[in-house]
Amino acid sequence: MDDEDYPMEEDTIMASTETNGDSAPDTVAPSEIFGHLKSPPLPKNEQLPFHSPSKITSFLQASNYQSYPGSHRTTKSPSGWSENLTRPTTARRTSPQVRIPPKARASVLPYASSKTGLVYDPRMRFHAELPDMSINPDDIHPEDPRRIHSIFEEIKQAGLVGSSTSEEGAEEAHCWRIAIRPATRPEILLIHTEEHYTFVESLQRMPAEQLRYEAERLDSIYFNHSTYECAKLAAGGAIEACKAVVEGSVRNAIAIIRPPGHHAESTQPSGFCIFNNVPIATRVCQNAYPETCRKVLILDWDVHHGNGIQHAFYDDPNVLYISLHVYKDGNFYPNLPDGNLDYCGEGPGEGKNVNIPWAEHGMGDAEYLYAFQEVVMPIATEFDPDLVIISAGFDAAEGDLLGGCFVTPACYGHMTHMLMRLAKGKLVVCLEGGYNLRSIARSALAVTRVLMLEPPDRLREDLAAPRDSAVVTVQQVKRQHSKYWKCLYPKQLDKADPGYKDTYRLHEIIREWQSQRLSQEHLMTPLPLQINKAGLSQTFEHNVIATPNFTEAHPLLVIFHDPPSFQDHEDPVTGRRELHNTWLTDVTKRYIDWAISNGFQVIDVNIPRIVAVEDADIGYLRSDDSTTRAQQTRELAGYLWENYIE
Repeated sequence: MDDEDYPMEEDTIMASTETNGDSAPDTVAPSEIFGHLKSPPLPKNEQLPFHSPSKITSFLQASNYQSYPGSHRTTKSPSGWSENLTRPTTARRTSPQVRIPPKARASVLPYASSKTGLVYDPRMRFHAELPDMSINPDDIHPEDPRRIHSIFEEIKQAGLVGSSTSEEGAEEAHCWRIAIRPATRPEILLIHTEEHYTFVESLQRMPAEQLRYEAERLDSIYFNHSTYECAKLAAGGAIEACKAVVEGSVRNAIAIIRPPGHHAESTQPSGFCIFNNVPIATRVCQNAYPETCRKVLILDWDVHHGNGIQHAFYDDPNVLYISLHVYKDGNFYPNLPDGNLDYCGEGPGEGKNVNIPWAEHGMGDAEYLYAFQEVVMPIATEFDPDLVIISAGFDAAEGDLLGGCFVTPACYGHMTHMLMRLAKGKLVVCLEGGYNLRSIARSALAVTRVLMLEPPDRLREDLAAPRDSAVVTVQQVKRQHSKYWKCLYPKQLDKADPGYKDTYRLHEIIREWQSQRLSQEHLMTPLPLQINKAGLSQTFEHNVIATPNFTEAHPLLVIFHDPPSFQDHEDPVTGRRELHNTWLTDVTKRYIDWAISNGFQVIDVNIPRIVAVEDADIGYLRSDDSTTRAQQTRELAGYLWENYIE
């Protein structure tokens, strides 16, 4: 039996850098899927595939939609392609078929000789934008039903999976098709509120105008009458994939599911997401297998921060959530501060939430592999999970304009390969975002090959070093989380340490020495700063010094400079930096000496790397935020001009 359910074949997977690939003339837009069929898969109500909850339920309640012999029918689209579609059958009842995965071929190598599982169901494509919501036929919503079809076809054309879930030929197929089912209400309520579930369930009865209104009211979302059932299938697919891996029925699995989930909050849909598939599957497995699936690692490499997953497990010590995403100081979707590196979890879950927030677009293989080697794998290895789930958005892939990054299929393969070292190989990949059809298909194929124990492809020979901004971010994350994980260095100073009060920043000691030296040689003294601006006086206290007569009618030189630089040699055994092997370079004094010898008065302004930031709870705290540093420097320059120079 064939799953080619719509006339979208190889032409939909184009080598394109457009958000959804090239839209060829013979390619069907999602809003017109059902208009192209002579015999629609379900009785139609206006433009929608489902028209009543009773028919939806009768269609989807079977745990395996292919257990109805003869229930597929072939229709012809205007383009002449044949397609197989499942029709709801109410007059015929059959016993549900139980599919038992094949046993490992070699008892001495049970993992290597087991199969990779794959979840896919074309019915999830029924969640589509209402036909009249796109004014321009070419303006297709990025969360396009063709996404899962493109991935499945790419894997099928590579010969890695058969067309159906039937028993015939399953022993010889490379991937084992895991039967999908809708998630149940109790399963969904493990993560979502009753109100959220009731709202999504009510979508199937709403008139089209109200569906449009609800979509506009919420954040980056669309609905139709099929949304509820498709979202249940996506969550159920994630559950069945995870259960099959935990039970050992398959060695690992990939779930090609939509709508995605990681932006969905417990209380409402958001960001293309309806139900949060991965957290639902996580909770189901923890409850069903408390002895073998207690600790779960969720690795989210979608280019957007998975706010919904973070919030679901923020205080849970048994779920480690690691997210690599573009953050841009909170100016990239979902535009929340929660994606920053200082959101580490709370209560018993403190330290179990690790954000690696890229400061800019353009990250690629070098940056992602650097983050994996420096942060992801050390922390994940120390956590030692029982199950690993990848929230696999492929919108950081090269060619995806929405993500603006350049991760190659080979890099996705390498990251998957590293994660397979954890949890005795129990790994599940669940699709999240990714909006260029060709990019997601190639990336998912690379991941699937690695799941099937193929080595990942080689990386580019011209792979450059990671960007400076990525190195800075990764080092900041290591410093932030070093107090939670033994594997991370350098360690942050612990304020609870009794000796903390006796520690001093070296730059403060050096500035004190500079001031004393300039006072002795040129009678320079600290300038009193009566600045009524939060943090400004605290930052520049003792960092602005001036010659005695700078207010008189003399030429004036104002110098803004960084703290002096230094070079050091690490101890070859301990790796520590020793003071006797450290040299300070202070070139600023040469400018001051020259200026004073030529009749200038001088104001010397040292801009510390650590600035004072106001905090409602503790008054002022020190931060190395570069944006705040630049802002405070501008404000100080304005203050000096208005009060001492002008």
